[in-house]
Amino acid sequence: MKVYADNAATTYLSKTARDKLIECLDNYNGNPNSLHSDGQRTQEVLDEARAIVAGCINAKNPNEIYFTSGGSEADNQALLSAARGLSRKGKKHLITLNIEHHAILHTMAKLEKEGFEVTYLKPQANGIVDVRDVEDAIREDTALVSVMFANNEMGAVQPIPEIGALCRSKGVLFHTDAVQAAAHLPIDVQAMNIDMLSMSGHKFHGPKGVGILYARNGIRLVNVIEGGAQERGKRAGTVNVPGIAAMAAALKEGCDNMDANMSHVRKLRDKLIDGLKDIPYSQLNGDPVNRLPGNVNWSFEGVEGESLLLHLDLYGIECSSGSACTSESLEPSHVLTGMGVPVEAAHGSLRFSLDSDNTEEQVDYIIEKVHSVVDLYRSMSPYWEDLMNGTREHCIPEYM
Repeated sequence: MKVYADNAATTYLSKTARDKLIECLDNYNGNPNSLHSDGQRTQEVLDEARAIVAGCINAKNPNEIYFTSGGSEADNQALLSAARGLSRKGKKHLITLNIEHHAILHTMAKLEKEGFEVTYLKPQANGIVDVRDVEDAIREDTALVSVMFANNEMGAVQPIPEIGALCRSKGVLFHTDAVQAAAHLPIDVQAMNIDMLSMSGHKFHGPKGVGILYARNGIRLVNVIEGGAQERGKRAGTVNVPGIAAMAAALKEGCDNMDANMSHVRKLRDKLIDGLKDIPYSQLNGDPVNRLPGNVNWSFEGVEGESLLLHLDLYGIECSSGSACTSESLEPSHVLTGMGVPVEAAHGSLRFSLDSDNTEEQVDYIIEKVHSVVDLYRSMSPYWEDLMNGTREHCIPEYM
């Protein structure tokens, strides 16, 4: 059986997105910045996509939507714009979480080298930040708070409306990386007081290489890419209209069907969690309730996640041992260790990310094979032998 359970890394292109992509490739080849008929017909397609995206997140105006190459570029532009723009007013303090995506963390490190001060908040043991910690960290010179909507590795959903309201009351800009949340969780940028928000098409069955930055009107963006006047002068480069139109179609389809899709996926997620609970010395990472509908991040003591992953792949089960962006690293997940998971447990973690295409039969198959593979590797592990004979101490309770 083939089971794709790595949708947090990327999703398959939907038929709706593929049809829109082909339609644009066949019929809209003009440059939208050209004044001739082909160019203006293509511009109409681009305008329609911008309006669709704005509607999906309840932006006030389509001109608050900027198209990028993906979530990482959108994150970079949001952080650099807030920091460099407000530094002129003496605001050189930034706040984020220590479990953010590296697109955020690496950009923050870059800004630190430019003289900015960054506060990295640690979440609670369930992966969710305490809003009081955010409030305590805000200072007179704070320019921006950036908190991921939902974590890409262990799925915890942050209290975005509460953080947004806090930041608005303090006059601090609020950005959220919503790459994992878009089309999977309701997003209302006005009700949630979100000033800037990042998305990526391939996380909700759109094409790769296209993303979105929402920036509330009044926020001055700085250019990350120079060389042209595209995207109202804020992102140079000939616009990828087919990819953008396909992404917008995928986003709308996901938002229109969100309730039904997520109800199905939550049932699968909970079934998988229940099926893994009886593996001793293993645990669910992240909040059991406030988490992405399809995310199951599980640590198995005494084995390496990469070994489990590769063996499961032999059975046709495709999952992840962490973020796909850091999958070649031998270091334990910074997300898991950052929320207090012991290093030994973090090394033995797997991430299953389910989607509406998955079935109960597939989940049963995952449960069966995970049990057998964990037993196999523990039976060969000197480390596990030490744990069982008491030479080493367990870092995970016997049962949840």
